[in-house]
Amino acid sequence: MKKDFLSIADLSAKEIWQVLLLVKKLKQRNANYFAGKTMVMLFEKPSLRTKLSFDIAFNQLGGHIVYFGSQEVGLGKRESVSDVAKIISSMADLIVARVFSHKDLEELADNSKVPVINALSDLEHPCQALADFLTVLEVKGRLEGLTLAYLGDGENNVPHSLVLGCALLGIDFRCASPKGYFMKKEIVQKAKQIAKATGVNILETENPEEAVKNADIIYTDTWVSMGDKDKEKRLKIFQPYQVSQSLMSLAKKDVIFMHDLPAYRGNEVASEVIDGPQSVVFLQAENRLYSQKGLLIYLMKFGRKKF
Repeated sequence: MKKDFLSIADLSAKEIWQVLLLVKKLKQRNANYFAGKTMVMLFEKPSLRTKLSFDIAFNQLGGHIVYFGSQEVGLGKRESVSDVAKIISSMADLIVARVFSHKDLEELADNSKVPVINALSDLEHPCQALADFLTVLEVKGRLEGLTLAYLGDGENNVPHSLVLGCALLGIDFRCASPKGYFMKKEIVQKAKQIAKATGVNILETENPEEAVKNADIIYTDTWVSMGDKDKEKRLKIFQPYQVSQSLMSLAKKDVIFMHDLPAYRGNEVASEVIDGPQSVVFLQAENRLYSQKGLLIYLMKFGRKKF
C-alpha cells in the first residue's frame, strides 16, 4: 500500500526518526536507489529551495525528473485534478506537488497510484519541517525536551507543520501572533491531541516576549506570503513580532535562529540576527536536500497501490 506525505503527521514519531537516521548515511554517500524511476514535479507556485533540493536529491539517487510549471498542467482548469493524478501515476513512480489548495493535494493523492508529497500547500509545509528538525538535531544533539518559539503569522503552513511535528517529537511549541493571525483551530486541536501522549506543552499568545523566554529555538517566516493581498496592513500589525537582538537575548544563551527563507531583513527579522552567529538558516536550507533524500527513499519502498 502506497504512503503519501501530505502532512508532517502522516508520519509517526518513529517514522520521522527512521527518515532522520537514513539522512546520516545519505550525507556520507549517494547510492543508485532510483535507477529507472521517474519523479514528476507539479508546481503551481515558484520555488528555489524546494525545486532545487528535490531535483538534485532524486538525480543524485539515480532517478529521472519531469517538471511541470503552473501554465503546463492547469490543475482543475485545463484538466481535472483527478485526471492529472491518474495520468501521471500511470507513468511515473512519484509525484511531488506544490499547490495553492491543500484540497487539490488531497484529491491528487486519492486518485494517484503512486506516493504524493506535499512540497507546500496553503495548509502545511511538511518537507520544510523535516529539514528543520534535522537541523535542530544536528546543532543541538537532541530534539526531545527543547522549546521552539515561532513568531509572526500563525495562520501559515510552516507553523502548522512545526506544531504537529513538535507534538510528535517531544518539543514544546510556542506561537506568538497578533490577534486574528493565530494558527488554524483544527491544526492546534490535532497537535494538542498528539501532545497528550508526548507531554508537549503548546502555547498560543499575542506576547512575543512570553513566547521566546528561555527558548532553545526562535523561528520566523515572511509576514507576506504568496497570495496575501493585505501587504501594508500586515507590515504594520506584525512589526512588534520582528525577531530582534533584544528578543533573542530573552531566550537561552545558546538559542539558535531559524527561517525557512526567503527572508526580508528589516521586516520579520533584523539583519544582525539572520546574519549573526546564532543563525542556522543556510544549514537549514541545505538540509532540505538531505531530509528529502531520506523521505524519498522511505516513501518509495511502499510502492504502488492497486485500484
